[in-house]
Amino acid sequence: MAIINFGGVDENVVTREEFSLEKAREVMKGETIAVIGYGVQGPGQSLNLRDNGFNVIVGQRRGSTWDKAVSDGWVPGETLFEIEEACERATVIQYLLSDAAQIELWPVVKRHLADGKALYFSHGFAITYRERTNIIPPAGVDVILVAPKGSGTSLRRMFLQGRGLNSSYAIYQDATGRARERVIALGIGVGSGYLFETTFQREVYSDLTGERGTLMGAIQGLLLAQYEVLRENGHSPSEAFNETVEELTQSLMPLFAENGMDWMYANCSTTAQRGALDWMTPFHDATRPVFEKLYREVACGNEAQRSIDSNSQPDYREKLNRELSALRDSEMWRTGAVVRKLRPENG
Repeated sequence: MAIINFGGVDENVVTREEFSLEKAREVMKGETIAVIGYGVQGPGQSLNLRDNGFNVIVGQRRGSTWDKAVSDGWVPGETLFEIEEACERATVIQYLLSDAAQIELWPVVKRHLADGKALYFSHGFAITYRERTNIIPPAGVDVILVAPKGSGTSLRRMFLQGRGLNSSYAIYQDATGRARERVIALGIGVGSGYLFETTFQREVYSDLTGERGTLMGAIQGLLLAQYEVLRENGHSPSEAFNETVEELTQSLMPLFAENGMDWMYANCSTTAQRGALDWMTPFHDATRPVFEKLYREVACGNEAQRSIDSNSQPDYREKLNRELSALRDSEMWRTGAVVRKLRPENG
């Protein structure tokens, strides 16, 4: 473990140079890893583990995602099983179902958590809010977490590009004395760039805040507000979208991802620099109270309960698809679909 200074604060970090893939394979030698769920994180993590030489199987209910697993090369009866059989075969159960599905399937999974096994999460939700989820692991198993900082799709794409998506890791319960080496080995195996230490609670608090904030919720709200103001003041859909979304995602985000916000500013016009520096404080002051309220709702469990109540409804998927369709069919994102087709690489 290396101590890395981030902005003046020391943190525990594990890199692939320090903990090699060969070492990870040695740690997991003789283990059978069952990836339960083939939705958001399941495909990326399982395929990366398989390509990295780990003994991995997939547990999934029959249906559309079962067929997707088959198309990805998982073989029914050999590397693809119903959930209960996969759990029985595994020494490590990677519990990658949605939070609502984890609650529903917990009695099935719990039956197969014999002493010495490891229960692996990629989200701290189930354990942190265990009074609400009723997911309480038995004392004889390791309970660990590796949370890639991005979608399973991004994890897989970056792996295929020879890159790594950074992940956090945590240990909730070390029953075997091997929890740390297991969690680091699995973090390397799924394709992490580097691993930074956290807790289940800190992971879910930051994750829920981030998803509802700058990663998804806030960014859509900000983009829509600017787009609407431009349109209401006579700008065309194309102009409003290019100034609101296209320039951000295609030009500026890559710049500050590469070298930081100051470097991105330095590569813009002096007029843009002056305006950005002048207006960042009003935007900060306007949104800071919203983020504070959001964090309080996450920390007290209200946000988790809303998710549980909504996502456990039998018509949840139907309602979600209606909301996503409304988003997709809005003028801003219909314009975006046209703009994307007009990019040179698509011509």
